[in-house]
Amino acid sequence: MQIKASINFEYENAKQAKIALKALQPDNKGFIDSYNLDNKLICKLNSDSLKTILATADDLIFCEMMVEKLLELVK
Repeated sequence: MQIKASINFEYENAKQAKIALKALQPDNKGFIDSYNLDNKLICKLNSDSLKTILATADDLIFCEMMVEKLLELVK
């Protein structure tokens, strides 16, 4: 069975969304397809296992929280 999930992060502007995409890409290569849409970061997850989807989503959300903290510092 193929399991799919989408996680969307919304930022104040497109520049912040692009920074988040660049910051998260190295960690997500091969696991998550990510792209920007205006001021959003869209992350698509695919796996054969619910356990893998949940672990990947947990890791993604944790890493994105770090990106948010860094964006607050550079405002």
